[in-house]
Amino acid sequence: MLYSKEEVLDFIEQEDVLFIHLVFSDAFGNQKKLAIPPDELPRAFESGISFDASAIAGFTGVVKSDLFLYPIPSTLTVVPWRSFHGKVVRMYCNICYPDGTPFGNDSRALLQKAVRAARDMNLSVSIGSEFEFYLFNTDEKGNPTKEPFDQAGYMDVPPLDRSDNVRRDIVLTMKEMGIYPETSHHEEGPGQNEVDFRYSDALSAADNAMNFRTVVHAIAAQNGLYADFSPKPLEGKSGNGFHINISVSAIDGVEDTDYNRLFMSGILSHVREMSAFLNCTEDSYKRLGEKKAPKYISWSHQNRSQLIRIPAATGQYRRIELRSADPMANPYIAFALLIYAGLDGVKNDLKLPDPVDIDLFSASSEELAGLDKLPDTLEEAKELALGSEFIRSVLPENILDTIR
Repeated sequence: MLYSKEEVLDFIEQEDVLFIHLVFSDAFGNQKKLAIPPDELPRAFESGISFDASAIAGFTGVVKSDLFLYPIPSTLTVVPWRSFHGKVVRMYCNICYPDGTPFGNDSRALLQKAVRAARDMNLSVSIGSEFEFYLFNTDEKGNPTKEPFDQAGYMDVPPLDRSDNVRRDIVLTMKEMGIYPETSHHEEGPGQNEVDFRYSDALSAADNAMNFRTVVHAIAAQNGLYADFSPKPLEGKSGNGFHINISVSAIDGVEDTDYNRLFMSGILSHVREMSAFLNCTEDSYKRLGEKKAPKYISWSHQNRSQLIRIPAATGQYRRIELRSADPMANPYIAFALLIYAGLDGVKNDLKLPDPVDIDLFSASSEELAGLDKLPDTLEEAKELALGSEFIRSVLPENILDTIR
């Protein structure tokens, strides 16, 4: 349900809400929150709640560091695991300077700008996410270990799959928040799980991604476990991917152009420059190139060794799937960059290279010789991003400062 400001105020009064979390993201995709009591909410809607932006990564220095959070009514959700004695709710926020001007380094605002750019070209971009994560046991002090919660494999069932009940609780909690996962199952690694979301508009998809990570950590902790979203938690085992499904259509309904194809051309053209934001840790580059994680810049139909695959689907389910990103990426920045790259493909009618219809993990050196590769290290990825005119044209300097 999408609430108006008046409906939120009524909900707060009628549903015994004790605390309101005003949430936003730093430049690295870490969720932040500021809690207020219900009687402060009218002021938050009207004039915002101030905070120290100099303490938030990728925001601003100590000079002119006062910024204000303005809650967005339509993003209201209950926080189920915090609602035992009176409800706790959360809302995402717009971030503004004291004079009301939007703060340009807010990654959520960056995605909003990208969505508007697509709309200006009569295009609607829908995104669905697939998240992988590990569940590890904790020690007697509650600290995480590297001992997987189970030894199950891909799509195994209980009792071998001990994570089944935890995934169920995650999915049910998401549904309580008005967010509806599409599928869930055990993944290939021991203790590794996957939860997938059906496509939605890009901004909702990014908000849902942030909510999802918070829910997984909370439910894991309730079960005495630790959830690990890092790209390579266990050496020699499957890494965690953040597969991003993109579907593009004309807002006016006139589908006389294959926009998915042009978007794919733009993404393939710019993916090396974007890698520092899609794969933002040193361990990201240990994942790429093994266990079905791509290494080469290529595409194909129904081929999981490729950077982009076209899943077997028809009608409204037609999409492209980018397989290189991992869950440590800031989803707002990742989605914004992918939209801008896709729009570049549309604007310039970029030519799509031929599909590579082979298994790249078993291909010969001769077969791989003509293919470009993703960066080998985070340092290489950063250099590519900082030297990219495309990246500089869409990301503000403070965001770029986070990878220097």
